[in-house]
Formats: sequence, structure tokens, C-alpha cells
Amino acid sequence: MTTNISDTNVYIVNKSSHDFSAAKQFGNIIFLSEGPMNRYATNNIHRVFNVVMRDSNKGDYIVPCSLNVMNSIASAIFAKKHGRVNLLLFKEGRYIERNIILD
Repeated sequence: MTTNISDTNVYIVNKSSHDFSAAKQFGNIIFLSEGPMNRYATNNIHRVFNVVMRDSNKGDYIVPCSLNVMNSIASAIFAKKHGRVNLLLFKEGRYIERNIILD
């Protein structure tokens, strides 16, 4: 199955000073959050991420960055909705794709 890049989203857990432009080759960049976050406000993080990811598709990606708890929540939302997690991991100046099928 071929996916059109313009139909694919790349969910970046937190907008920071990192240059995420290399992830654009995988799809449209969408930030789940921006700036400092309270690691203990997990219910709020879930509410915000759930709204932003409501239209996600099983071919979309998550770029883990920022707080571990935020990455966990984003991955849990995606996994529950799609039965899989598609990650883009930054390595040596580029992103590599890793997929975990949970069905």
C-alpha cells in the first residue's frame, strides 16, 4: 500500500529549538505541544494530545522528544486508536522509521 506523503502526518511531541525539518519528508508536521510542560499534569497532557491526534491515521508517525511521560502518552493514544505505533527516530542527522504492530 502506497501512502501519499501529503496525507501523512508527523506528530512531534513538543516544539523546541531542534530543527525538525528532516521529518518533513515523511509528512505534514504537527506539534502536539509547545514550550515547557508540567510532567505531573498527565491528565492535561492526555486531553491536549487526544484532541490534536483525533484525526490521526494508522500510517502517521510520532517523533519522540521532550519528557518521557509525554512520549508515553502520545504513543499510548496512537496504539489504542490504531493497534500500532510508527516512530521516527533521529539518528546521525536523519530520521529512521520504526514500526511496532500491536494487533
